[in-house]
Amino acid sequence: MRRKINERKIVVLTGAGVSAESEIPTFRDANGLWKRFPVRELATPAGWKENPRRVLEFYNERRKEICQAQPNKAHLAISELERQYEVIVITQNIDDLHERAGSEKVIHVHGEILKARSSLDENLIYPIGNNPIRMGDLCEKGSQLRPHVVWFEEQVLDYQEAESHIKEAGRVLVVGTHLSVYPMAGLLKQAPYRAEKVIVTLAVERKPKGYRLLRANAGHMVPYVANCWLAERKVELHPH
Repeated sequence: MRRKINERKIVVLTGAGVSAESEIPTFRDANGLWKRFPVRELATPAGWKENPRRVLEFYNERRKEICQAQPNKAHLAISELERQYEVIVITQNIDDLHERAGSEKVIHVHGEILKARSSLDENLIYPIGNNPIRMGDLCEKGSQLRPHVVWFEEQVLDYQEAESHIKEAGRVLVVGTHLSVYPMAGLLKQAPYRAEKVIVTLAVERKPKGYRLLRANAGHMVPYVANCWLAERKVELHPH
């Protein structure tokens, strides 16, 4: 039986490459943060238990960088699609650049750095904006606040919601990701066979089956893809 799809629904899956053009350092690239900082000490539950002060300082610096950054042409083009379509952004990024660009529905599967959460109860989440989290900042249950980001060995957030959206999308756009982080990379396989599916990235060696690969910077190519869809045209494989 053919899966029913919504021709007016676009799902956009974004990774670090879309924010790198806003000068936000990536985590995994050749010059990324995990090449300069110890992953286990800064992005695992064990690292948090051993030295929470060091973890807080690391993410406080990341928060400063993100608050100083601005949305780029790719973020803005994605938000422009909402003029004619229902658009769901599923992002692996912990910044708020999609929201600042105007996107209304953003699912943060790896959390949001501009929020803190209880280290005792993951459902207690607090917006903190550009403020640091310090030792002694407590949730209402009395436990230390931590960054609301998903660390290694922790489960991604809202995966089922993200999966339900991509399963019915008429168009899928993947931007700036290595497609190496699971379970998110597996989401691409959930897109309908008949959906138009496009990847814009410099980081992928092989394109997944059924997707068109446009090997280019997000800021250059995403506006082209958005303009095609706003004009109700399919995306060419080799745009002029």
